Amino acid sequence: MGSIVPNRVRSTNRPDTLSSFTEPTDRPTGGGPAVPRRTRSAPVSVPSPVREGRPKTATLAVTATATAVALMNYTAPMPTLPAVAAAFGTPPSAQAWLLNGTPLGLAAFLLVAGGLADAYGRRRVFLLGTLALGLTTALGALAGSTSVFTAARIAQGAASAAVLAGSLGLLAHAYPTGRDRIRATGLWGASVSGGIALGPLLAGALSPVDWRLAYGVLGAGALATAAAGARWLPGAGAGPAAITRTSGAGAPHPAPCLAPPPAPRPDVVGALTLGLALAALLTALTLGRDGWLRTPVGALLLASAALTALFAAVEARSGNPMIDLALLRRPAFLASTLGALFTGLAVIGLFSVVPTLLQVGAGMSPLGTAWLFLLWSGTAFVAALQARRLAARLSAARQLALGFALSAAGVLTFLGALEGHAGAWRLFPGLLVAGAGSGLLNAALPRLAVDSVPPERAAMGSGANNTARYIGSSAGVSLTLALATAGPDAALVASAALAVTGAVLALVLARR
Repeated sequence: MGSIVPNRVRSTNRPDTLSSFTEPTDRPTGGGPAVPRRTRSAPVSVPSPVREGRPKTATLAVTATATAVALMNYTAPMPTLPAVAAAFGTPPSAQAWLLNGTPLGLAAFLLVAGGLADAYGRRRVFLLGTLALGLTTALGALAGSTSVFTAARIAQGAASAAVLAGSLGLLAHAYPTGRDRIRATGLWGASVSGGIALGPLLAGALSPVDWRLAYGVLGAGALATAAAGARWLPGAGAGPAAITRTSGAGAPHPAPCLAPPPAPRPDVVGALTLGLALAALLTALTLGRDGWLRTPVGALLLASAALTALFAAVEARSGNPMIDLALLRRPAFLASTLGALFTGLAVIGLFSVVPTLLQVGAGMSPLGTAWLFLLWSGTAFVAALQARRLAARLSAARQLALGFALSAAGVLTFLGALEGHAGAWRLFPGLLVAGAGSGLLNAALPRLAVDSVPPERAAMGSGANNTARYIGSSAGVSLTLALATAGPDAALVASAALAVTGAVLALVLARR
C-alpha cells in the first residue's frame, strides 16, 4: 500500500481552487537585474463536496452495497459453525477462532486503512479493499484446515477494513452536513443491518449443499461491486496527498514551493501492537472456558494490558498515528468509541453465537436459526432506516442509550429459551425488541463517527469507531462461548449487563 501514487486532480474554474505561482524571470542580454515575468494564477484542485445528484447517489449505492457484502461475509459463519468445525476437526476450545478471524483483521487494520484513505484517497483505498475482499473470500472457500481458514478470514477482515473506512469517508465528502448526511449515514447503517441479516440466511440456505458455496457467492459479489465502483464512483474524496498543481490550461505544472507534502507511511508498529494485544485478549478469553484462574489465562490478560499501554505510547509518539489520542478528549468522539465497543461486546458478540446455541441446545437446523436471526437483524434494518426521524428530537448519544436499553430488555426475554424445546415462538418478542435496539445503535454510531471529528479526519473517525466495534465483537464472541459452558443463561445475563453499562456511559457523555 505504501507505493500507491496519489490521484492527479484536474484543474477547474470553481471558487474552491486557488493559489498562484510566479513564472521564471527574464534576464536582459546585457546583464543587470532580472526582470520578472507576469504573475499568473494557477488553480490548485482542492477536494470539494460532491454537489451533483447522480454522483452522490452512486457513492451512496456503491458504498452501501460493498458494506453489506462485507458484513454478509462477516456473519456468514454463524449458522454453519458446527458444520465448519466438523469439517476441520476443530476442538471446542478453538472454535471461537472460526468466528473471530474477520473481526481480528478488522480491528487490527481499520485505523491503518482510515489513515491511508485520508492520505492517498478514499476512493482508491475503498476500491482496492473491495477487490481484495472478493479475492480473499473466494480463496477462503478452498481452505482445508482451521488455521488456513482462520488466516483467510483475517485477510478478509483486513480487506473489509479498507471498505468500511473508505466508505464512510466517501459519504462524509459527498454529504458534508445537514439532513442529507443524516439520511445517507442512516441508509449506510441500514446496509450494515442488511448485511448482518443476509449473511447467515445465505449460508444457511446453501449449507445443505456445501457450506463453502456461500463464500464463493460472496466473493463474486464483492468483485462485481468493485467493478461497479471503478465505473460509477466519482473521482472525489481524495486525501490531502492527492492534491496536485495544474496550470490554467489544465496541464500539470510544477510548483516546488507549493508541492503537496509526502504521503505519510502507514503506522505498521501501531497496527502490529494493537493486533498482538487483541490476539492475546482473545486467546485468554478462549482459554477461560476451561478455567479462569489458570496461569496462562492471567498471563495473557496481563500481556494484553501491557501491549495496549504500549500501543497508546506508540501512538502518542508517532508522527503519523493511526489514531490521534487527543480526539479522546472530545465527549462526542469518546461516546462514539465506547458506544461501538459495547455494541460489539453486548450485542454482536452474543448474536454471533445465538445460532450455534440454538442448534446445539434446541436441535434447530442451520436454515432455521438463520430465519430467526433474520427476524432480529431485519428488525434492526427497518429501525436503522427509520432512526433518521429521531435525529431532530434525540441526540446521537441518547439514541445510543435507548438502543442499549432495548437490546438488554430483549435479551433478558431469552432466559430459559435457548435450550430444550421451549419453541421458537418464545424468542419472537425479544428478537423484535433487541433488533429495534440494534438498529438504533447502527444508525447512531456512523453519525457520531463522522460528526465527532474534523472533516479531514473523517476516515480516521470511522476507522476508530469500527475498530472499537470489532474489538468488542471479537471479545464478545470469545466471552459468550466461554460463559455458555455454564449454560446459555449465563451468557444472556452478561450481555444484558454489558448493554446496561453501555447505556449509562452514553447518557453520562451526552450530558457533557
